[in-house]
Amino acid sequence: MTEVWFYHLETQGLDAVLPVLLRRSLDRGWRVAVQGTAPERLQVLDSLLWTFDEASFLPHAVKGDGNAALQPVLLTDDDENPNGAALRIFIDRAVAQPALERQDYARAMLMFDGRDDEAVADARRQWSALKGASHTVTYWQQSHEGRWEKRA
Repeated sequence: MTEVWFYHLETQGLDAVLPVLLRRSLDRGWRVAVQGTAPERLQVLDSLLWTFDEASFLPHAVKGDGNAALQPVLLTDDDENPNGAALRIFIDRAVAQPALERQDYARAMLMFDGRDDEAVADARRQWSALKGASHTVTYWQQSHEGRWEKRA
Protein backbone atom coordinates (compact mmCIF):
# COMPACT_ATOMS: atom_id res chain seq x y z
CA MET A 1 0.00 0.00 0.00
CA THR A 2 1.12 3.50 -0.75
CA GLU A 3 2.04 5.84 2.08
CA VAL A 4 -0.02 9.03 1.71
CA TRP A 5 1.13 12.32 3.18
CA PHE A 6 -1.52 15.00 3.66
CA TYR A 7 -0.06 18.50 3.31
CA HIS A 8 -2.12 21.18 5.05
CA LEU A 9 -1.18 24.46 3.33
CA GLU A 10 -1.58 27.51 5.55
CA THR A 11 1.19 30.09 5.28
CA GLN A 12 2.03 29.46 1.63
CA GLY A 13 -0.19 28.49 -1.26
CA LEU A 14 0.20 25.62 -3.68
CA ASP A 15 1.96 27.79 -6.26
CA ALA A 16 4.78 28.47 -3.79
CA VAL A 17 5.05 24.96 -2.32
CA LEU A 18 4.60 22.70 -5.33
CA PRO A 19 7.74 23.75 -7.28
CA VAL A 20 9.91 23.20 -4.20
CA LEU A 21 8.48 19.72 -3.58
CA LEU A 22 8.86 18.83 -7.25
CA ARG A 23 12.50 19.94 -7.27
CA ARG A 24 13.23 17.84 -4.17
CA SER A 25 11.51 14.83 -5.71
CA LEU A 26 13.47 15.12 -8.95
CA ASP A 27 16.68 15.48 -6.92
CA ARG A 28 15.82 12.10 -5.35
CA GLY A 29 15.50 10.61 -8.82
CA TRP A 30 11.72 10.22 -8.64
CA ARG A 31 9.35 10.79 -11.53
CA VAL A 32 6.21 12.63 -10.45
CA ALA A 33 2.59 12.76 -11.58
CA VAL A 34 0.64 15.79 -10.38
CA GLN A 35 -3.09 15.13 -10.58
CA GLY A 36 -5.50 18.03 -10.61
CA THR A 37 -9.15 18.36 -11.55
CA ALA A 38 -9.24 21.07 -14.22
CA PRO A 39 -7.21 21.32 -17.45
CA GLU A 40 -7.21 25.12 -17.14
CA ARG A 41 -5.53 24.93 -13.73
CA LEU A 42 -2.93 22.52 -15.08
CA GLN A 43 -2.10 25.05 -17.81
CA VAL A 44 -1.53 27.70 -15.12
CA LEU A 45 0.79 25.32 -13.25
CA ASP A 46 2.56 24.53 -16.53
CA SER A 47 3.43 28.22 -16.94
CA LEU A 48 4.47 28.50 -13.30
CA LEU A 49 6.89 25.57 -13.53
CA TRP A 50 8.68 27.17 -16.49
CA THR A 51 9.04 30.56 -14.79
CA PHE A 52 9.11 30.15 -10.99
CA ASP A 53 12.92 30.33 -10.82
CA GLU A 54 14.91 32.59 -13.14
CA ALA A 55 18.00 30.38 -12.79
CA SER A 56 16.35 27.04 -13.66
CA PHE A 57 13.17 25.28 -14.66
CA LEU A 58 11.44 22.04 -13.82
CA PRO A 59 11.29 19.64 -16.78
CA HIS A 60 7.65 18.68 -17.21
CA ALA A 61 4.68 18.43 -19.54
CA VAL A 62 0.91 18.57 -19.39
CA LYS A 63 -1.00 15.43 -20.38
CA GLY A 64 -1.32 15.42 -24.15
CA ASP A 65 1.88 17.43 -24.77
CA GLY A 66 4.56 15.25 -26.29
CA ASN A 67 5.57 11.81 -25.10
CA ALA A 68 4.24 11.38 -21.55
CA ALA A 69 6.49 8.38 -20.90
CA LEU A 70 9.59 10.60 -21.16
CA GLN A 71 8.43 13.29 -18.73
CA PRO A 72 10.03 13.58 -15.26
CA VAL A 73 6.93 15.52 -14.12
CA LEU A 74 3.54 15.05 -15.73
CA LEU A 75 0.57 17.32 -14.98
CA THR A 76 -2.64 15.38 -15.51
CA ASP A 77 -6.34 15.27 -14.71
CA ASP A 78 -6.72 11.47 -14.81
CA ASP A 79 -5.51 8.56 -12.68
CA GLU A 80 -3.20 6.90 -15.22
CA ASN A 81 0.58 6.81 -14.77
CA PRO A 82 2.14 7.00 -18.25
CA ASN A 83 5.44 8.49 -17.03
CA GLY A 84 6.05 5.73 -14.47
CA ALA A 85 5.86 8.15 -11.54
CA ALA A 86 7.09 7.00 -8.13
CA LEU A 87 5.37 9.98 -6.48
CA ARG A 88 1.79 11.03 -7.10
CA ILE A 89 0.67 14.46 -5.88
CA PHE A 90 -3.03 15.23 -5.67
CA ILE A 91 -4.06 18.89 -5.83
CA ASP A 92 -7.25 20.92 -6.13
CA ARG A 93 -9.36 18.24 -4.45
CA ALA A 94 -8.43 15.47 -6.88
CA VAL A 95 -9.68 12.14 -5.55
CA ALA A 96 -6.71 9.96 -4.62
CA GLN A 97 -8.19 6.52 -4.13
CA PRO A 98 -8.79 5.51 -7.80
CA ALA A 99 -5.16 6.19 -8.78
CA LEU A 100 -3.86 4.45 -5.65
CA GLU A 101 -6.02 1.41 -6.37
CA ARG A 102 -4.48 1.11 -9.85
CA GLN A 103 -0.87 1.22 -8.69
CA ASP A 104 1.38 1.43 -5.66
CA TYR A 105 3.66 4.46 -5.51
CA ALA A 106 6.74 5.08 -3.38
CA ARG A 107 4.70 7.91 -1.88
CA ALA A 108 1.61 9.99 -2.53
CA MET A 109 0.84 13.51 -1.33
CA LEU A 110 -2.53 15.14 -1.02
CA MET A 111 -2.19 18.91 -0.77
CA PHE A 112 -5.06 21.04 0.48
CA ASP A 113 -5.66 24.67 1.37
CA GLY A 114 -6.29 25.01 5.11
CA ARG A 115 -8.05 28.35 4.52
CA ASP A 116 -10.75 26.67 2.42
CA ASP A 117 -13.36 24.92 4.58
CA GLU A 118 -14.57 22.75 1.70
CA ALA A 119 -11.01 21.64 0.91
CA VAL A 120 -10.44 20.75 4.57
CA ALA A 121 -13.68 18.74 4.68
CA ASP A 122 -12.71 16.97 1.46
CA ALA A 123 -9.25 16.15 2.87
CA ARG A 124 -10.90 14.65 5.97
CA ARG A 125 -13.14 12.47 3.81
CA GLN A 126 -10.18 11.31 1.76
CA TRP A 127 -8.14 10.64 4.93
CA SER A 128 -10.90 8.34 6.23
CA ALA A 129 -11.32 6.56 2.89
CA LEU A 130 -7.59 5.99 2.40
CA LYS A 131 -7.05 4.86 5.98
CA GLY A 132 -10.01 2.51 5.59
CA ALA A 133 -8.35 1.10 2.44
CA SER A 134 -5.24 0.26 4.55
CA HIS A 135 -3.00 3.04 3.29
CA THR A 136 -0.62 4.57 5.82
CA VAL A 137 -1.68 8.20 6.15
CA THR A 138 0.38 10.98 7.70
CA TYR A 139 -0.63 14.58 8.33
CA TRP A 140 1.82 17.46 7.80
CA GLN A 141 1.04 21.07 8.64
CA GLN A 142 2.93 24.26 7.83
CA SER A 143 4.32 26.15 10.80
CA HIS A 144 4.21 29.95 10.89
CA GLU A 145 7.77 29.88 9.52
CA GLY A 146 6.63 27.76 6.55
CA ARG A 147 8.31 24.55 7.73
CA TRP A 148 6.50 21.22 7.59
CA GLU A 149 5.68 19.60 10.92
CA LYS A 150 4.34 16.07 11.27
CA ARG A 151 1.13 16.24 13.31
CA ALA A 152 -0.37 12.76 12.93
